[in-house]
Amino acid sequence: MCEKYPSFVHATLGLHPVYAAELTDEELEAYLNLIRRNRSKIVGIGEIGLDYHWISDSIRIGKMKKVFIDFLQLARELNLPVVLHLRNAIDEGLDMVMKNKMREVVFHCFNGTTRQAEEITRNNYYVSIATNILRSENIQNVASKVPLQRIMTETDSPYLGPHRKRNAPQNVSLVVDKLAELQGLSPTEVDEITSQNARRFFNIGSQNSFKTSAS
Repeated sequence: MCEKYPSFVHATLGLHPVYAAELTDEELEAYLNLIRRNRSKIVGIGEIGLDYHWISDSIRIGKMKKVFIDFLQLARELNLPVVLHLRNAIDEGLDMVMKNKMREVVFHCFNGTTRQAEEITRNNYYVSIATNILRSENIQNVASKVPLQRIMTETDSPYLGPHRKRNAPQNVSLVVDKLAELQGLSPTEVDEITSQNARRFFNIGSQNSFKTSAS
């Protein structure tokens, strides 16, 4: 897909934390090397992170944390931004990216508090807002207070669809419209700013506005 649509489709490579504990050390190293070999074909590392909703036993948690750090170190080695999946783990994840001196970080499908969002953006990281903004008062409150210059938009397809239906990438326009309403701007302004945020973050040039930033 990236080779067929090089100006529109961009890939990241990572390992969802739910699967992190399933790999042997040998399998993990082989995958890290695969990413190294394909450095020129990707724009970021992710999604990676922590998930305490699905992972609860201490052994798997330990492996999950180790893999997370391995991927953060890989991102530093390859000079690539990271896309984080943090479920019930935002504070810990923020602490870990700061301790590892990560420079470019987006908190994918952000579902935390306003306090957490403000701390994230104070450290020059990004939050990515998905289509659950349409029904979540908490996310609406976050989105109304966070500087637009630190927001990206996404759908998290196929999940979090409007009206509980299967999601699709084009629904990111609904996120843009809601952000515009909450921040008192036009959808065009929000689209331009969030798209520029994504272009800068992923270093993907000066294409036109996407109506999507990180989906």
